[in-house]
Amino acid sequence: MSIRLAKVCNQCLKEALTRNLFGVSLARRSFSTTHGLPPPPPFPVIEDPSQDAQARKWLEEFSLREIPKGAVDFSYSRSSGPGGQNVNKVNTKATLRCPINAPWIPMWAREHIMQLVRSRPVEFGPYVMSFRLNLAPRTQPSYVSSSHSIQIVSTKHRSQAENVQDCLAKLHSAIQKAAAEGFLKKEPSEAQKQRVRELERIAKARRRQEKEKRSQVKRGRGRGGGGDD
Repeated sequence: MSIRLAKVCNQCLKEALTRNLFGVSLARRSFSTTHGLPPPPPFPVIEDPSQDAQARKWLEEFSLREIPKGAVDFSYSRSSGPGGQNVNKVNTKATLRCPINAPWIPMWAREHIMQLVRSRPVEFGPYVMSFRLNLAPRTQPSYVSSSHSIQIVSTKHRSQAENVQDCLAKLHSAIQKAAAEGFLKKEPSEAQKQRVRELERIAKARRRQEKEKRSQVKRGRGRGGGGDD
């Protein structure tokens, strides 16, 4: 009897541990998909004030966070930037790549991100071909259509770590701008509307006065011409 009871207890303990570990693994998986960043509200377009308020709250939280290095992909190469002979020996140049459909990037901001980075010059590898056929390092965000991702290159600093942080800061700024572009345009307050109406009234009154003044000048000229005859 005691042996059977012991087996039942062991089985219950195993099931409890399995459920606990499974729950922990799910929580860790959910946390890892956003890499510790605040999860954005799940709507593709901001359509009403309630969604707008949620999106603005998310942006406030996101603005206070830093994008962790593990949330994106990095590659490194030798840089032609500052650093003298060191740049020819050490891979200080950092290239960031981030999928636009990453779960921690808001869905409503993704199209704005693509519009933002698609305005950049055409990219050929790590360089940009200008219309004068000069080669310049790519330092601003650009869109890579083959992988549907954002690419940022930094050679600003002498160290690899600083260039990594420069890339992450530029990505953070681009996402903030793109997210804000999707907000609903706020209606002007009643005081602002009243101020506009007052300015319009003053402008109309001024135009009437100027028109009346011109009319008086014309009438005066007409009377003066008749007297001379």
